[in-house]
Amino acid sequence: MGKLTVLALRAVLVALLAGSVFVQTVMVPLLATDMEELNADYAYLRTPFLVIVVLGVVTAQVVLVCVWRLVTMVRRGTVFSQAAFRYVHIVIGAVVAAALLMFALAVLLAPGEPVAPGIVLLICGAALAILGVALVVLVLRMLLAQAVARDVEAAQMQAELEEVI
Repeated sequence: MGKLTVLALRAVLVALLAGSVFVQTVMVPLLATDMEELNADYAYLRTPFLVIVVLGVVTAQVVLVCVWRLVTMVRRGTVFSQAAFRYVHIVIGAVVAAALLMFALAVLLAPGEPVAPGIVLLICGAALAILGVALVVLVLRMLLAQAVARDVEAAQMQAELEEVI
């Protein structure tokens, strides 16, 4: 990965992380204030909704930090090692957690009249799409495992060749 590509990716990661911190510190309190004006029948939705939003942002932040660490490993040439799996596993877990939070939001909004049934269905579809992202990352993890195994095998063959020579 080139230096310019790493720099551009890191700039995007910093911008996304800064944006997520802005959402947590500014937008969520504003949302909480706006939700105080809800009809008394739907006041029970306020706290769980805000918790789901904050936890959803946290899952995104976890993914961003792990991607940063993986990019650092790529830059150093150490990504094809067992250490990379820790970050990939955390990314998979965070993405699955995000999908579960999205599904929890759908369950929260499903009963009663707070939102139309079509919106609940769209939220469930988004949860399914997020799970699809987790599956894509899982496939990429399998490719990383194959690459690590080939790297280990190549190192063993190189060592054997050096012994013979």
